[in-house]
Amino acid sequence: MAESYAYGAQEQLAEQLQERLATNLAHVRSRIAEAAARAGRRPEEITLVAVSKTFPVEFVKIAYNLGVTDFGENRVQEALPKIAAFHPPTLRWHMVGRLQSNKAKKVAEAFDWVESVESWHSAQALNRHAGSLGRRLPVLLEVNVAGETSKGGVSPEELPAFARQVASLPQLEIEGLMTVAPLVSDAEEVRPVFRTLRQLRDHLRTLLPQCSWQHLSMGMTDDYWVAIEEGATIVRLGRAIFGERPRQ
Repeated sequence: MAESYAYGAQEQLAEQLQERLATNLAHVRSRIAEAAARAGRRPEEITLVAVSKTFPVEFVKIAYNLGVTDFGENRVQEALPKIAAFHPPTLRWHMVGRLQSNKAKKVAEAFDWVESVESWHSAQALNRHAGSLGRRLPVLLEVNVAGETSKGGVSPEELPAFARQVASLPQLEIEGLMTVAPLVSDAEEVRPVFRTLRQLRDHLRTLLPQCSWQHLSMGMTDDYWVAIEEGATIVRLGRAIFGERPRQ
């Protein structure tokens, strides 16, 4: 009897979680569509990356079953068990946290995309390990547009030279740029950050036309609609989908 009750309670909690995530995703997709319309774009142009750090793999499975195909993780050690447990062919795992050179081998083995390439040393390590795996790894170059000391990324001034270096690495395929905007109370305050990243990308298109430069990964829970209006093709949302993060 006790086991039956416990199982019923677990089922009820799972159903409640699914309903909550479905509601959150419907709201997010509606805002994405509205922002895309304001910018004269199609919502299909924007990839939603659900940032699942601190959440168990069960949350990932529910979101995947609700149509999310891209998931982001910040910490390699936390991500690896999730990726090992759940990596269907149509799911793409994005590394969105700081990339350490000593973790480059595991990142090249486990992740489908790396959005946080910010140093020549780590880029070389990633290229070397991708080569040993016989794969070409899609990457984004991280830019610290706002110049915050607490954030990763190369400066806008360093970006052209850095982009040239990374473009010379045969196993890395540059797909565009990424930035993390400052945390502000009014999303409009970070519009210039997103606009600057788009302008930097447009400049690199003429400088290094052999690279794709298709993607701009910018915009998070508190500002993603502004990022879309400024050209984001990837938005990285955690709290807006999964709720408040568990305390660690």
